[in-house]
Amino acid sequence: MLAEATEVKPFRKGKELILATKVFAKEDRPKSWWYMLSTFALLLATMAAALFAPWLWLQLAAGIAQGLIIVRFFVIYHDYLHHTILQKSKLANAIMTAFGIYILAPKSIWKRSHDYHHSHNSKLFSASIGSYPVATRRKFENMSNKERREYLMIRHPFTILLGYFSMFMFGMCVNSLLSSPRRHLDSLLSLILHAAFITLTIVFLGWQSWMAGIMIPFFISTAIGAYLFYAQHNFPGVIFKSNEDWAYETAALQSSSYMKTNRFWRWVTANIGYHHIHHLNSRIPFYRLPEVMQALPELQHATITTLSVKDIAACLRLKIWDPEQQQMVGLSPTPACDLAAKEAGATI
Repeated sequence: MLAEATEVKPFRKGKELILATKVFAKEDRPKSWWYMLSTFALLLATMAAALFAPWLWLQLAAGIAQGLIIVRFFVIYHDYLHHTILQKSKLANAIMTAFGIYILAPKSIWKRSHDYHHSHNSKLFSASIGSYPVATRRKFENMSNKERREYLMIRHPFTILLGYFSMFMFGMCVNSLLSSPRRHLDSLLSLILHAAFITLTIVFLGWQSWMAGIMIPFFISTAIGAYLFYAQHNFPGVIFKSNEDWAYETAALQSSSYMKTNRFWRWVTANIGYHHIHHLNSRIPFYRLPEVMQALPELQHATITTLSVKDIAACLRLKIWDPEQQQMVGLSPTPACDLAAKEAGATI
C-alpha cells in the first residue's frame, strides 16, 4: 500500500503570517514579574558591589557584570514600552521610569523614536528618527563634503563604540531637549541626575568607584546596545525599499536580522537577536520569541548575523544602499566617496 502523500502547506505571508503570531502575543504575568524583578535585583547588587566593594578587582568585575545586566534590563524596559509586559502596574511603571532616566533613555524620547522606527524601518526616504541613516549611492554622491562627513561619522565604528556619549547622552537626551524642551523634560532630569550621580560618587567614594560603578557599566552597556541596534538593520543581505514599495511584513523579515548567539548572550540580550520576529509582532514578550521561531517555519529563514569578529566587521563595512545591486555596500573607490571616507576617518 502506498503511503499517503504529506500535504505541504504554503508559507503564510502578509497579514496571514502576522495573525499566526498573535497567539504568542500574550504574556505569562508571573514569568514577566520574575524576569523583571530578578534582573532588577541583579542590577542593584552589581551596582552596589561596583560602588562599595573593598577591593578594586571586585569593583571592576562587578562593573563589567553590571554593564551586561543593564543590556538585559534595557530589553525588558523596551518590551514594557511596547505595551508587551506588566501593563497597568504602578510598581512596574515606577521601576521602568526610573531605569529610563538612569540609563539616559527616558520614556518620552525612547518610546516616540522607537515607535517611529518600527513604522518606518528600512524605508529609504524617511527621517532617520530612531535609526541609523541610510543613503543611496546617488544621494551620497550628491551630498556636500560636510554632509558626507556627518553621515559617515554617525555610522562610524567609534561612534557606535562611544554610544554612551553619541547615542544616549547626546542623541537621546540633548537632542530631544533641543528639539522640544517641554515635551522632553525627563531628558533634562536624566542629564541632571546623571551628572549629580557622577559628582557625588567621585566626591564621597573616589574615582575608583566612579570608574567601576558608572563609567565601565555605562560604556559597556551603551556600546553593546548601539551595536545591536546597528547590526539588527545593517547587515549583509538587508533589503531597503522606496516608500511606495514598502510593506510592514517584508520590512520585518528582510530588513531585520536574526542574530544567532550562544545561551549566555541570549540571556544578556534577552532574546532581542530574534529581531525579525520582534518587528513582525512587537507584542510578543521577549521570553516567547524562541518559541515563535520554532513554531512557525516561515520565520526560520531570516538572514543570520552573529557576534563573531568576522560578522561584526562585515556589518560595520556597510555604508550606502546601491539600488542597482540591491544591497548595502561599502564605499566604492570613486574620488568623491574616497575623499569623504578619508575626511570622516581623520575627523574621528
